[in-house]
Amino acid sequence: PITREEIQIDLDRRRPGQSRITTPRNEADSVEILSGLNPENISLGTPMGMLVRNKDQRSTDYLDNDMNVAYRPSHADATYDAKYGVRAIAGGGRSSARETIGRVAAGAVARKILKMYNGIEVLAYVSKVQDISCENVNDDTFTMEEVDANIVRCPDPASAEKMLERIDEIRKAGNSIGGVVTCVARNVPAGLGAPVFDKLEADLAKACMSIPAAKGFESGDGFEGTLLSGKDHNDEFYIDPETGAT
Repeated sequence: PITREEIQIDLDRRRPGQSRITTPRNEADSVEILSGLNPENISLGTPMGMLVRNKDQRSTDYLDNDMNVAYRPSHADATYDAKYGVRAIAGGGRSSARETIGRVAAGAVARKILKMYNGIEVLAYVSKVQDISCENVNDDTFTMEEVDANIVRCPDPASAEKMLERIDEIRKAGNSIGGVVTCVARNVPAGLGAPVFDKLEADLAKACMSIPAAKGFESGDGFEGTLLSGKDHNDEFYIDPETGAT
């Protein structure tokens, strides 16, 4: 079973216009389920069709300025034009970050399936903004409620305040900065994925790097592991006697 309301929860977390550090567009992002469920909200095994309508699109924001004659920096405008000979000036078209709505809606369904069949829990938080790192967060115990307690989405309130101050400083100067998102998956069973090209880490890397503006991916200790010897880097092998998790 899956309901529209369950999917809407995740879409509401993504929705623009929630705070001063996000895009100012005010979209309700209300999802409509078109197919794949029966009247009792039981999935039928057929593709689930979901629709989220744009209601605050502002084409003139793009057309009534230099964007209609110049490529946007750090955007796919130039690449699209070079590949296809045409580009969507008003809003970015297929390369717009608006496409992440589909990822979030599908992810809400996947989240429930993972929770139902193995108790898998997937959470994420902002762990770094420019050179300000998140401190005092236990990856084994932090909750979504702690992440959503502030507009930075950092479960450590003190670090979140420092991050917000830096973002405001840069934003008021007419500039922008990047950050790091840490994703934690709990209760993951051994054996997911397949050898060679379909390893779990390989699939995760491709999925994350296909998100607009993503420029790096690390798993585990990532590149910091190169600073350790093999004996220091490797974990002792352990199998939980109750869950079987390694």
